[in-house]
Amino acid sequence: MTSARDGSSLSATLEDEASPGNAGIHGHGRLLGIDLARGIALLAMAVYHGAWDASHLGLTSVDVVNDPGWRLFARAIAASFLLLVGFSLVLAHGSRIRWQAFLRRLAVIVAAAAAITIVTFFAFPQSYIFFGILHCIALSSLLALPFLRLPPAVAAAAGIAVVAAPGLVASPLFDLPALAFVGLGTQVPVSNDYVPLFPWFGPVLLGMAAGRLAVDRNLTAWLQTSRTPGLAGRLIAWTGRHSLAFYLVHQPVLFGLMFLAAHALGITRQPSVAAGFVPQCRASCEQTGVAAAACKRYCTCADAAIRQERIDLADASADTRGRVTAIVNRCRTGARQ
Repeated sequence: MTSARDGSSLSATLEDEASPGNAGIHGHGRLLGIDLARGIALLAMAVYHGAWDASHLGLTSVDVVNDPGWRLFARAIAASFLLLVGFSLVLAHGSRIRWQAFLRRLAVIVAAAAAITIVTFFAFPQSYIFFGILHCIALSSLLALPFLRLPPAVAAAAGIAVVAAPGLVASPLFDLPALAFVGLGTQVPVSNDYVPLFPWFGPVLLGMAAGRLAVDRNLTAWLQTSRTPGLAGRLIAWTGRHSLAFYLVHQPVLFGLMFLAAHALGITRQPSVAAGFVPQCRASCEQTGVAAAACKRYCTCADAAIRQERIDLADASADTRGRVTAIVNRCRTGARQ
């Protein structure tokens, strides 16, 4: 799911598109099953981010970014969110596309994605989030619309093809900065959360296929319930209904709490900007399907060169970005030989 903190994160639909009252598929009332699924995924995301913060601040010796178990956990969370995006699109627009609601939701996601890009550009100038999971959800939602009218088998086949594409197709054309979001380049950009269209549009299409099958075969009854859930269920469902707000707020709160805990325990180790380069680089690299060993070689090589040339990664100037890009590309080429 992703590279660093935000990689594993994201609310699936970011608005209540899966409400049957809105969708016109199931009559009136809420789909509690969707709220609960989304809420559980959000809580899992918070667990990952809390672990990332603890690792970053020195509260634990576990390297959460590169630990295989934690990385699998993060990717599973990301995949679950994107599957829910596709499933919810079918529930919301199964009979007709509700353009006003769709465009309103899209505008909110785009605005949130733009805000994340701006904030991370100033906080992490050499690894800012230019196409993270929110960006992917926004573009995927648009590209998925034609599949609403196609058989589920078509969406499923397309989804599998999108997931497989990065390992089968690569072209230097997609290395251009303007096309880096596609995910089919031969070079992997350094970013705290890089969720390119390929392969991550695939789970959205697979979710749409599952949603269409569920609707066409009247299998959505399990998403509804007339029973009032317990306190824990209500809290999880509430979280799922307010997914975007939870996503935007939870990480500053978690990081603040972890920071206070580290301060109270006398842990003052603060990784420098350069210290975070290798895990961010490796996470972005491996997410696009490159072998872990190759990613480790070229990211370690780039880190050594950056330190040797005493490049300040906090410098956001075009000259510094160009030097870092040249180093990364040089090391990547060497790692493949």
